[in-house]
Amino acid sequence: MDVFNVIDRDGKKIRDKDIINYIQIRLESNASFVPSMTDSVGVTPSEEHTLIELSGTDRTGLLSEVCAVLADLHCNVVNAEIWTHNARAAAVVHVTDDTTGCAIKDPARLASIKELLCNVLRGNNELKAAKMTLATSGVTNRDRRLHQIMFADRDYERVGRAELRRVEDKGSRPQVTAFDCSQKDYTVITMRAKDRPKLLFDIICTLTDMQYVVFHGMVNTGRTESYQEFYIRHVDGVPISSEAERERVVQCLEAAIERRASEGLELQLCTDDRVGLLSDITRIFRENSLSIKRAEISTKGGKALDTFYVTDVTGNPVDPKMIDSIRREIGQTILQVKCNSTPPPPKSPQGTTMGFLFGNLFKARSFQSLKLIRSYS
Repeated sequence: MDVFNVIDRDGKKIRDKDIINYIQIRLESNASFVPSMTDSVGVTPSEEHTLIELSGTDRTGLLSEVCAVLADLHCNVVNAEIWTHNARAAAVVHVTDDTTGCAIKDPARLASIKELLCNVLRGNNELKAAKMTLATSGVTNRDRRLHQIMFADRDYERVGRAELRRVEDKGSRPQVTAFDCSQKDYTVITMRAKDRPKLLFDIICTLTDMQYVVFHGMVNTGRTESYQEFYIRHVDGVPISSEAERERVVQCLEAAIERRASEGLELQLCTDDRVGLLSDITRIFRENSLSIKRAEISTKGGKALDTFYVTDVTGNPVDPKMIDSIRREIGQTILQVKCNSTPPPPKSPQGTTMGFLFGNLFKARSFQSLKLIRSYS
């Protein structure tokens, strides 16, 4: 049995019957479906968009350059998501022809798009290869694909992390451990991090893509932080067997938690959509020395609904005067600043994690009788 206590994004009980029915239908439709690693992305046919996946070295102005190239090639960005982590960048972008509003299918044009975008991603002195794929159909689970793209790009490697985190609050770093549970032949993974939407999704997707199966688990959230504990084995039925494998799992889970962390000031843009809008907005950010750490781009009902997380070029908070100047240029009603309160750093765990789980969840109960979370790979 899997039990989840959930709330909406505003922290309130879900009372909308349509949402509850939708969740129930989706869960029941997939109840007997065990996806393989190959099929886990969730691609469904679509003739509406051309899908572009990008990865390369992050730098200030990269998104602006990509958007400018797409605008010059008469591609309209319909929706997109961009992540940056550990000096790497990845993006999943859906574009249409700016004239027809349909997917781009001409092979010569697709080849030109790929060549020019690869040149932008490569930049100067590219130490790690830039990657790009194109498809004329397909609607991808963007979050899942971004995790897979960055995992394949090895963004979890700790090279240069000390310099990258010079302005980061050390107390906000996720705490991940992996140790043996010899009594039950599992590896125990514990994670303590700032709570946020989709945190559980990010962790489970990463474990599944690394071909681990979650047999038992517990998730507990407080006002600002989340504690998660999972009992896992590899798909071949054995727990983690080496220190190198253990270290890699810890690094990959840390990266999965950090990729979607809301680093920087959150800016929300809402205006009438038009061809080239994203290119213009990101150019203004670049000209004012803003670095985009993460972005979510969407269009709905002829409206552009975009969210950007920005810092200055050194990774420090942006000068409020600079933001005021940018808002005056774009339009103060169009570009809004969302105020994020910074919670205190998570407290260190009290006692051992093994004692926490067994003392509170499995006391006087069979270990096999309580399965809160089950993940299939």
